[in-house]
Amino acid sequence: MSVTIRLTRAGGKKVPFYRVVAADSRSPRDGRFIEQIGVYDPLRNPPEFRVDADRIKHWLSVGALPSQTVGELLRELKKAAPPAPAPAPQAKRAS
Repeated sequence: MSVTIRLTRAGGKKVPFYRVVAADSRSPRDGRFIEQIGVYDPLRNPPEFRVDADRIKHWLSVGALPSQTVGELLRELKKAAPPAPAPAPQAKRAS
């Protein structure tokens, strides 16, 4: 089974809203999926893109391929995210 991380369309006519899902590549766009990972709302200003980073890492580590659109959104999210601060070294306590 080939897993793809892609968008499924929700919302009404002329009011699109997308879910980011992990789905079998053979299932239809709005069909069955394995897990919902996040949401994408292009109508907000700026567009809202929220994903569960741990689940994205998990699916990518087991071989899931992001669709072209999801790949671009993830790259933008990675660029926009500030670098994680390095953990401060802890001082040893005298016992």
